Parts: sequence; C-alpha cells; structure tokens
Amino acid sequence: MDLISNSENDDDEAISEVSPCGRFVRSDEVLGRGAFKVVYKGFDLELGFEVAWCQINMNREIDSVKSRLLSEVHLMEAVQHENVVKCYSWWIDQPKMNINTITELCNSGTLRQYRKKHKSVNLKAIKNWGSQILKGLNYLHTHDPPVVHRDLKCDNIFVNGNNGQVKIGDLGMATLMEQHRRLGSVLGTPEFMAPELYDEDYNELVDVYSFGMCMLELVTCEYPYSECNNVAQIFKKVTTGVKPLALGKVKDPQIKSLIEKCLLPASHRPSAAELLKDPFFSSSGDDAKSAVSTPKSDGVSRNDKFSFGTSSASLGSVNSFTPVTISEASRFTDNLILQLRGKKLDNMTISFKMRIADTRSHVANCFEFDFDLKADDALKIALELADGKDLTYYQVPVAVELIDNVLLQLEPSWIPCHQFVNQPYVSFGCREMSSTLLFGTVVH
Repeated sequence: MDLISNSENDDDEAISEVSPCGRFVRSDEVLGRGAFKVVYKGFDLELGFEVAWCQINMNREIDSVKSRLLSEVHLMEAVQHENVVKCYSWWIDQPKMNINTITELCNSGTLRQYRKKHKSVNLKAIKNWGSQILKGLNYLHTHDPPVVHRDLKCDNIFVNGNNGQVKIGDLGMATLMEQHRRLGSVLGTPEFMAPELYDEDYNELVDVYSFGMCMLELVTCEYPYSECNNVAQIFKKVTTGVKPLALGKVKDPQIKSLIEKCLLPASHRPSAAELLKDPFFSSSGDDAKSAVSTPKSDGVSRNDKFSFGTSSASLGSVNSFTPVTISEASRFTDNLILQLRGKKLDNMTISFKMRIADTRSHVANCFEFDFDLKADDALKIALELADGKDLTYYQVPVAVELIDNVLLQLEPSWIPCHQFVNQPYVSFGCREMSSTLLFGTVVH
C-alpha cells in the first residue's frame, strides 16, 4: 500500500499502532473503557474516515472468557444492519494477547450522553430513537441463528448526531443462540436485566425488557432504580415485580403503556417486531391528548391491555407534570394481575377501584375503597389486602408500588412509601412488618 505523508504538517495525530494489513492506524486518544477493553480513536487510511479501534486484552483471562470474546468478534463480523454498529476488521495480536476490532465511529457518543446533553427534546425524537433501536433488535433477534444482546442500555447504544441515527453496539455480552435453545448464564447490568435473567433461563425477550428500561431513561433522564443503594435492592425489586419509581414520572399515556408492555413477564412480553406496531410508534405524535385503555372486567388473556396511563395527560415537554384527575396502572406478580384505577375526588381523597385477577383460573375480584391522603399510605392498604387474603405477603411490595405510582400521578407531591418509612418496623394495627424486608435499605 502506498502511503502519502506530509512531514511538514505538525498537526498530524501521533500514530501509536498500525494494523497488520496497514489499512488502519490508531492514536492514544481514548474514547471509552470497559471491563475487558479500551476503545481508541483510529483512522482508515484507505477510505479516509475515522474509526473506533477496540483493544481487548486476554492475557489474564480464563479460557471461558477468551472463548466468549472470540465469539463476540465473530458475531460482530456476521451482523450487518444500519442500526447495529458495523465491524470492519479484527485480528489477534498473539505476543500481547490482544484482540483488536475496528468498528464504525459514531460521532456523538452514547445515547445516554446525548440525551443528557439535549434535555429538552420533543417526544418525536424519543420515538425516532426508540424505533431505530427496535429495528436493530428485530434484526438481531431474527438473525439466523438469533442474537441476544443481554446488556442493552443507553450506554451501549451510539448516536450519529448529524442525522439522528442510533446504532446498537458493544455486543460483548451478546450470545449466538441455536434455534429453540435457552441461554444459561447471568450477564448484564442489574438495572436493565429482566427477572428471568436471574433464573438463567431466558431468550431474546430479555432485550425487549432492557429496551423498556432504555425508554424509561430517555423519557425521565433518570437511571432505572436510582432509588436503590445496591445491587441486592435492585435484585429484590426486579424479582418481586416492583417497578422503578421513575415510572411514576412518565406522563404520556402511550409511552407509559409501551414501557409497561416491555416490563411484562416473558410469557406476555411482546417481541421487537410487535412493539414496532405499537400505537406509540404508529401515531403522529401531534395530538395533544391520548385515550387510556379501560381494563376488561371479564377473563384474562394476553390480548388484554394492561396500560399505565392517565386520562388527561398532554404531551408537550416529556418531563413536565400535568395535573390529572384519573390515573390507571397495572402490575403482574406470580399468577396475578393487579389493576388499579384512581380518581381524585377532592384535595384529600382518592377513590380507588382495584381488580385482582388470577391468570390461571380467570377469576377476578373487584372492590372499591377511598384513600385519605392525610391518614392512609400504600403499605397500610397493601397489608390490609394481605390480611384479607387477596394478596400474599410476598406480593405486598408490588401492591405498594402500584398504589404509590397511581398516587404520584394524581398528587405529584405525594411521598412514596419507601421514602418515609424510617423506623426498623412499621406497625399497622396488630401486624408488624420489617421495612427492610419490604423495601430493602431505606433511601433518605
């Protein structure tokens, strides 16, 4: 290869390394670091554009990790989609025990960085980003064999800011799946991990769950489960069906419904292809209001709409609070579906209608009660439900989170239960229950 150089140009970046083929060079400018890798800024001498040079050191890694990393680079070379980061080349540097990969460079960094930089984007921008992520996921999940990312988050999604294109990257946790085979290892970021990942029995729908958490972060600019102090608290909430508190801040009913669908149990969770047909993506986004689906009162099926929304929310700013008088929410726990509808009667009273349905027997119990904002709290109500055998005590945290989220919709100044419980034990009537048992360590 003939190289044209200009020795009089002192502005050229210092070249620290050249690829074996001589096509790619890298500087010492670090773009990012990970557990196994360092990403440098590189350059393609043949085509004349910047690239990302990723260097993975395997010197001290066990054989299983080395095998996984080698699988990653083979995987990256196999996938080709406009919403997945492209891999141009890779090789192994045996003396240094490095795997080197050359991928396309997205000029605006990660989607998380990009969203933090642009905090006042319109809801249409989030639709645009979300639909592109889903197209990339749909490609990966329908690949032959299917590809599961397993660590999808806004930190692993990259942006070209000049055209708004987003691309799924960092397939370091991804695994090729043989047809009809379940995966069996726990990898990922706890805040974005689907509950079935902890059971080590899952499929590509774990990426859909993670996508829902990504959408939640894009809407609220908050990391999911930021109210938790440690991984153990996150694990407890995820495995018992307690959703992030940030979900209560999402005001647009369509995007709330979309996120809720992503967080459903795997047996009810839609695919990426199905989500692309969701009303959130199919609607123009110009309407000031959106209708809320009313829960069905008869049998339970996958086609029932378990939406979390408000009946009078307007779009505008995606982070703004809009006063509402009616709010709805639903949660799954074990074999039960909890649906709650709250209506604000006055400044101190909320009228609730709750429906608890058994997905196995299709039997549902419905009841109504008034909630005094001054005297009642979500934990008190949930424990009363448990005393009445409508819930098990294992399901109490789910009911607490459900009630608190509806209350936050109707009264934005409402303080969720976990934020005001500050005693070792919470006493309601003759029953006492540890606050740490229900919520983990209390966040002040």
